[in-house]
Amino acid sequence: MENQKEERREQEIVYSRSVKAGKRIYYLDVRKARNNDLYLSITESKRRQGEEGEAPSFEKHKVFLYKEDFAHFTEGLQDVIAYVQNQLGTIEERPEYIPEAKEGADDEEPKKKGLLGFLRK
Repeated sequence: MENQKEERREQEIVYSRSVKAGKRIYYLDVRKARNNDLYLSITESKRRQGEEGEAPSFEKHKVFLYKEDFAHFTEGLQDVIAYVQNQLGTIEERPEYIPEAKEGADDEEPKKKGLLGFLRK
């Protein structure tokens, strides 16, 4: 029964993308509802270091965004991003973590990846 629930949950995801940002990972999942409608599930996952001898755990938070709210959400998000940029000036993006990068390869500039680049005008 537990496996069936897990399979059903995985079948609901029709498109997915993860965004690594420091100690956090954001999962952007397009899911299919029972009525075949699509919606966006945004999950923030942050690694929490366990006590000595314990395995680390993950703290997760979810937001569900429905298609009829996409335009309003995008407009609001663009507005608050513009406000922060106006208050702080240029905001440098966090360099992408590349585990394959070898030490001593400092002559290469790290790749940059922005979560909200698609929202900027």
